Amino acid sequence: MSKLVYALLICILSASPALAAGIDTGDTAWVLMSTALVLLMTAPGLALFYSGMVRRKNVLGTIMQSFAVLCAVSIQWVLIGYSLSFGPDKFGLIGGLEFFGLAGVGQEPNLDYAATIPHQAFMLFQMMFAVITPALIAGAFAERMKFSAFLIFTLLWTTLVYDPVAHWVWGVGGWLRVLGALDFAGGAVVHISSGAAALAAALMLGKRKGYLTEVMPPHNLPLTVIGAGLLWFGWFGFNAGSALGANGLAATAFLTTNTAAAGAGLSWMAVEWIHRGKPTLLGLASGIVAGLVAITPAAGFVSPVSSIIIGLAAGVVCYGSVAIIKPLLKYDDSLDAFGIHGIGGMFGAIATGLFATVAVNPAGADGLISGSAALLGKQLIAIGASALYSFIVSVVILKAIDLVVGLRVAKDDEVQGLDITQHSENGYSL
Repeated sequence: MSKLVYALLICILSASPALAAGIDTGDTAWVLMSTALVLLMTAPGLALFYSGMVRRKNVLGTIMQSFAVLCAVSIQWVLIGYSLSFGPDKFGLIGGLEFFGLAGVGQEPNLDYAATIPHQAFMLFQMMFAVITPALIAGAFAERMKFSAFLIFTLLWTTLVYDPVAHWVWGVGGWLRVLGALDFAGGAVVHISSGAAALAAALMLGKRKGYLTEVMPPHNLPLTVIGAGLLWFGWFGFNAGSALGANGLAATAFLTTNTAAAGAGLSWMAVEWIHRGKPTLLGLASGIVAGLVAITPAAGFVSPVSSIIIGLAAGVVCYGSVAIIKPLLKYDDSLDAFGIHGIGGMFGAIATGLFATVAVNPAGADGLISGSAALLGKQLIAIGASALYSFIVSVVILKAIDLVVGLRVAKDDEVQGLDITQHSENGYSL
C-alpha cells in the first residue's frame, strides 16, 4: 500500500508543471501583486505627484509623460530591454540578446534569479522598475521639453543607460554585483541613474522662462498629495516585492520602507519649520518620498531601527539639496528629480554601506556599523560609476536629439503651455 501511495504521489508531482519546477504559488502571487503595485507608482502615482506641482497649463502634458513611458518601455522591455539587463552576461557590462522578444522566457523559473516563481513573473516585476525610472527624470525638465523629444529620449535612455546599469548591479556576472555592491531594490539602478540624468537634462535644457523672476507655485497640491500617497502604497511592492517571495525578508523590507518614509516626512517637516517658519504639506509629501528613495537600496539589509535613522537623515539631506543648494546654484530642476532621487539615492547607498548587517540578510554583507568598512567602499564605487555613466550618456543622448528634432518647445509655446501646444487639450474647463 505504501508503495502504491508513493507511486501515486510521484505521478501527481510529475503531472503538475508548477510543482515539478519548484514554483511556489504564494511567492508567485506576492511578486505578481508587487508588480501591480509598482505599476501603480508610475500611473497614476507619479503622474499625479508631478502634475500637481506644475502650473495649470501643463497638467495634462505632465500626466501624459508618465502614461506614455509606461506604454513605450513596456514594449522595449519585451523586445530587448529584459535581455540586455538580465540576459547571459557579456564581459560584466551588458546582457546578451538570447532573450530577445522573450525567447526562452516562459512559465518555468530562471534559477539564476528566482527559483520559486515563473521566469515571466520575474521579467514582469523588473519591467515596472524599467518603466518608472525614465518617468522620474521627467520632473527635471517639466514644462519645457517637446513631447516628441521626450519619447525619443525615453527609449534611447532606457536602452543605453538603464539596461546596462541594471545588468551591472543585478545581472548574473554584472561587474558591480561581482564586486559585492548591495542594492536591494534600485538605489543605483533606479534613483541614482535617473537623478544623474535629471541633472544633465536640467542643465542641457536650461531654465524655464521666468524662473527665479516669476512665482511658479504648484497649481493643485491635493493632486500631488494623492500621488504621494499612491507612491507610498506602491513602494511596498517596489521594496518588499524585491524579496521575490512571500517570506520574512519581504516583511522586513516592508517594515523598513514604512519607518524610513515616516522618519523622513517628520524630519523634512521639522527642518522646514525651523528654516522657513512654517511646515508645509508639499514639504511633508516631499520628505516622505525622500525617505522612500533613501531606504530603497537598504530595505532588505538593515534593521527597523536603522531604517528610522536613515529616514530621519534623508529628510534633512534632501531638504538641504532642494531648499538650499539648488537656489544657491540656480539650476532649474523643476520638480526636484535630482534633489530627491539623485541625492536621496546616493545617501541611501552610503547608508547601506553603514548599516547593512548579515543578521538581517545573510545574502548581504556587514557594513561599517557592524564592523566592516569594505562594503562602504564598494557602495561608493557603485554610486560613482552609475552616476557618472548616466550623466555622460544622458548628455550625449540629449545633444543628439537636440540636433535632430530639437529638445525644447518654442518660447511662445512654453508661455501658452504644453497642454495646448503639444496636445491640443485643456486640463480644466473654467
